[in-house]
Amino acid sequence: MIHVETKLDVADNSGAIKAQCIKVLRNKKYAQIGDEIVVSIKKARPNKKVKKGEVHRAVVVRTKKEFTRQDGSTIRFKKNEIVIVNQDKEPVGNRIFGPVTYELRLKNYLKIISLSTLII
Repeated sequence: MIHVETKLDVADNSGAIKAQCIKVLRNKKYAQIGDEIVVSIKKARPNKKVKKGEVHRAVVVRTKKEFTRQDGSTIRFKKNEIVIVNQDKEPVGNRIFGPVTYELRLKNYLKIISLSTLII
């Protein structure tokens, strides 16, 4: 579960390394896998697309809190990680590191799934 002020790792090559959640969209108290949030970039690589201090939208792709599917199975990851997206829900980076879940396909983030190396 991602609340406001949660520190997050970035799972793409947009240039951001660490981010902090400043708003959970869709009038929810917390975000889960596939939800869109607004983040502030806290740590970034030099000479990349995303700079430190900028505000962007992002999609949650992995959470520490276990995620229960409709068939009863649960999935849990080691870190809370996001992918930075633009207004058209397209990722800013052109690579996604690590696995993503099938639930992103149900929420129409097909470009994120196509850039990922593994779908769980």
